[in-house]
Amino acid sequence: MTCRNRTGERHGEECDARRSTQRRPHGANEARGGRWWPACGRGAPRGSRAWAVLAPVLALAAVAGCGGAPPEEAASDPVPAAPPPYHVYVTNEYSGDLTVIAGGTNEVVATVPLGQRPRGIKVSPDGTQLFVALSGSPPAPPGIDESTLPPPDRSADGIGVFDRAAGEVVQVVHAGTDPEQVAVSTDGTRLYVANEDAGEASVVDIATGEVLAALPVGGEPEGVRISPDGSVVYVTSEEDNQVSAIDTATNEVVAVFEVGARPRASAFAPDGSRAYVTAENGGTVHVVDTATHEVIHTIELTGEVVRPMGVVVSPDGSRVYVTTGRGRMVVAIDAATNEPVASAEAGTRPWGIGITPDGRFLYTANGPSNDVSVIDTESMTVVATVPAGERPWGIAIVGE
Repeated sequence: MTCRNRTGERHGEECDARRSTQRRPHGANEARGGRWWPACGRGAPRGSRAWAVLAPVLALAAVAGCGGAPPEEAASDPVPAAPPPYHVYVTNEYSGDLTVIAGGTNEVVATVPLGQRPRGIKVSPDGTQLFVALSGSPPAPPGIDESTLPPPDRSADGIGVFDRAAGEVVQVVHAGTDPEQVAVSTDGTRLYVANEDAGEASVVDIATGEVLAALPVGGEPEGVRISPDGSVVYVTSEEDNQVSAIDTATNEVVAVFEVGARPRASAFAPDGSRAYVTAENGGTVHVVDTATHEVIHTIELTGEVVRPMGVVVSPDGSRVYVTTGRGRMVVAIDAATNEPVASAEAGTRPWGIGITPDGRFLYTANGPSNDVSVIDTESMTVVATVPAGERPWGIAIVGE
């Protein structure tokens, strides 16, 4: 007798030896001497104790007994890939979009449109949103005759609110003309915006879009940075070689101090006791006592071409990292001695710079080469170069 299934298909001659002469329903099992003997293609009743104990053995026996080969081990469900430890967001000034890079692999995972001339970028305190300065003013490199430029498109001015979960700009807050950089209050309710063409810093309520204050801060304001405790905002003035300190409780300028020629950016130490201001044309980095808003030390960077631009401080406060623009280098400064201790050659004209939450890697936006350099802070070497959009400008890094 040959085993057949319910459709009459043969299961194999070996089943004859396993079948009893007594007729039984197809697929049944019989107990002999306390052992279960499977019928072809069947096993012990599901839910029985025998099934729970012997199911793996019976599955192999049934297939072997029916002339088939043992089944391959069932593939386990794929383990979901671990999320990146952080994401890097890069504004591309000329292509008007955002490059999103996954930390760890340094792969570009998205390119998202933002608006005209996205430059400065900051992260909301809760990490769910990015605030991007958008401008309808045409690019005006140093030395250009501005009378030859096309008129600005003021409808394009604003701060784009990028929702990370949605992956798109969900709101544009109008915060004065020609925004270049921006800072966010520690409670996430207000923006501080450098309006380059107006020589003002705007304080804006995010929820209502109301401009709470418009403060004179010198010609061509650019860098905007808020202190770790949220009490003060520093705004650099490229034209007047100064920094204005805004008290966030009163929204008033409470101090103005001079620095080197064409200050571009500032960064605070984690404890807020010091700030560091870069001066592009001065080739200097200024160390500021934030209690008095006074420069207490000036670091001179040397090299054939040195144009200090972006600046970040390591999470532990031990090092300060400065991009040097046309100098192509990123310089590491020891915060204890205020001395440069290492450097790495990044891409062409590195400007924006960000540091990972663990302080292990730096990312620099290299405008003319349209890419991003990834620098290992332990060895101060470039470990990856990531393509970006046209003229990458700003960097923001968000830990997951």
